[in-house]
Amino acid sequence: MSPKRPVQHDAARRRFLTASLAIAGLAAAPTWLGAATRSETAPEAVIRGGRIRGFSDRGMNVFRGIPYGADTAQRRFRPALDAAPWERVRETTAFGQACPQRDDPAGGEGEDCLFLNVTTPALGDGGRRPVLVYIHGGGYANGSGSHPLYDGVGLCARGDVVVITVNHRLNLFGYLYLEELGGPRFADSGNVGQLDLVRALAWVREHAGVFGGDPGNVTVFGQSGGGAKIATLMAMPAARGLFHRAWTMSGQQVTAAGPRAASQRAARFMEAAGLAPDNVEGLLTLPIEQLLEASTAKDFSRVEDRSLHFCPVLDGDALPRHPFWPDAPAQSADIPMVIGNTRDETRAWAAEEDFDLDWDDLPEKIRQRQFVDIPVDTVIAEYRRLYPDYTPTDVYFAATTAGRSWRGAVEEAEARAHQGAPTWVYQLNWPSPEEGGRRGAYHTLDIPLVFGNLAAEGSPTGNGASAQRLAEQMSGALLAFARHGDPNHQDLPEWTPYSLPDRETLLFDDPSRMEDDPRGAERELYQRVPFIQRGTT
Repeated sequence: MSPKRPVQHDAARRRFLTASLAIAGLAAAPTWLGAATRSETAPEAVIRGGRIRGFSDRGMNVFRGIPYGADTAQRRFRPALDAAPWERVRETTAFGQACPQRDDPAGGEGEDCLFLNVTTPALGDGGRRPVLVYIHGGGYANGSGSHPLYDGVGLCARGDVVVITVNHRLNLFGYLYLEELGGPRFADSGNVGQLDLVRALAWVREHAGVFGGDPGNVTVFGQSGGGAKIATLMAMPAARGLFHRAWTMSGQQVTAAGPRAASQRAARFMEAAGLAPDNVEGLLTLPIEQLLEASTAKDFSRVEDRSLHFCPVLDGDALPRHPFWPDAPAQSADIPMVIGNTRDETRAWAAEEDFDLDWDDLPEKIRQRQFVDIPVDTVIAEYRRLYPDYTPTDVYFAATTAGRSWRGAVEEAEARAHQGAPTWVYQLNWPSPEEGGRRGAYHTLDIPLVFGNLAAEGSPTGNGASAQRLAEQMSGALLAFARHGDPNHQDLPEWTPYSLPDRETLLFDDPSRMEDDPRGAERELYQRVPFIQRGTT
């Protein structure tokens, strides 16, 4: 689920492939708006903590770095507290810190990291606009809500909505499970990153009206790790009622880490940190750098994992069940949901040599990367039967996408279909024009299209007519979904909800079209074996 560091082909590639990992820079103008400008008028609002002052950007009111929780340094591995109030006007014009991580996000990083950013057309006008809360990617390890691709001005201007992005605890700070090593004081430690998101959504419900939004119409949307976090929230009792629609992009969480596996991972972390397994108190005073270094210990879940893989934990309390196994969570059955993926997910992480594989190279490459325990010879033989014109490189990317990135989306969609819950499924087929199109529709490509930020720093879409049409379709679908709970709009073919056995899927392309059970033979191949989420065993 958590993407690896991309191969560094050029500056543009580095910037974009880290969109769901690392965060950098200020927001660029959406395609349909002009260059970013800030007016002399500084909007102000009053929230629970006190008065805040933001800035005006292309006609929208923008507030950055609003604290929704207190500094977590004194609450390591425990649920956060409310932010302390302030007396004077607080300037909220710069991004707040991200959780400590092995990247360099905009706003810096530190344990004081519970911040969110709000963009809105109006303040306190009773507008009751749909509220869209974006949860960033980067697996559970990296990222923040301040990447240029996540700028909400364009969506707000086009759809008359409120857009919010959020930072929360990640990696060991958010998902290191310590209850079995440290006792009940740390009962929530494996899910405090998720509980931060619950706190942020509670803040949104409390303050939506201040920013011209409707607390009864909140859509959470997210890509990669952001989608996985949303899937997990759908099974968390504390999140019930805090959001009303869910839109996920290439991010699923079917199973969580069991307490045994999570405790074994914690013990390995303690050893790497130089502490005895029962010295959890010692973790509370270790420097951030030492903690991050300990997290690079080799994980035991996958051949490819080169560091410990932290993710939500089935702790019986904050997360009492697996998110989407053995079925979809009943508490979210009435929440409309969109589940999306890209056709060529794993081309995002390809090294140069991956584009020139031969048949002798292929078995070991697939064995390491498909993330599903199925005989490799069976996989290769089936792909060669299905697609006789495929090269070894084509088979590699197709198999690893189907086995690693797409399989979880299938599991979630089918669980929702069995439940009878309102669900729409898409697959992005349109290829990025970068590098002559050889990376296809790869992981993260849907972010600038959904936000409409084709001109933002790091966007690989270009600004051609085809990209413009697709951005209008995808961002329009998100806005329609947020407003009505249905993604259909006039610029799309009729998008039919997902059902069994038809498996209706909208293929976003130029032109977009509906198709029943696309890549059905690949789906059947991988459904021969059980699916276990990466990092959960």
